Amino acid sequence: MNREAVMKRMRGFVKQRFSEDYTGHDFFHMLRVAEWSKKLADAEGADPLLSETAGLLHDLGDHKLSGDPTQDFLERDHLLAEVGFSKDEIVQVSEAIATVSYSKGEIPSSLLGKVVQDADRLDAIGAIGIARTFAYGGARQQPIYNDSNGNTSLSHFHEKLLKVVTLMNTESGRKEAKHRHQFMVKYVEEFKREWSILSD
Repeated sequence: MNREAVMKRMRGFVKQRFSEDYTGHDFFHMLRVAEWSKKLADAEGADPLLSETAGLLHDLGDHKLSGDPTQDFLERDHLLAEVGFSKDEIVQVSEAIATVSYSKGEIPSSLLGKVVQDADRLDAIGAIGIARTFAYGGARQQPIYNDSNGNTSLSHFHEKLLKVVTLMNTESGRKEAKHRHQFMVKYVEEFKREWSILSD
């Protein structure tokens, strides 16, 4: 298996699917999760190639983004087989992806799953996570913020993003998450300071 050729083929496949996404789940999100999956795998002792692969493909078939998840999963597994992954490796990648979602609240049983879940969660927080939050909110016609405590982009910080640091699986993921968490805390404080002009 030629790793470089395999990853090039898979990146092309993912780019075709996500290049026109404007919710923060675009092709570059997939690339960042793939790179962080590989980086965490190297630090934690997981398989770097399987980790990068699962990170790259992790949102394919997501019910929020897909019109036909079952078909997406079939195409994903067909692609993996075509580029040379074994049946066992395809199962490992599939199982890791199945436990990534924050909303499902699952703790992966495999190190591969833990690494990919951490990588995806890292991309949800910090400076890029903030940008993705407001992009997603805008795409879903959510207000940035208001005083009614309704469903706003800023409320997402308290509902999810500021909790992520406590949910990391790996030590190396936790270290990066702490750095990003501190940045978000300062951001929310500054946001509310600036917003307070309306209540003066």
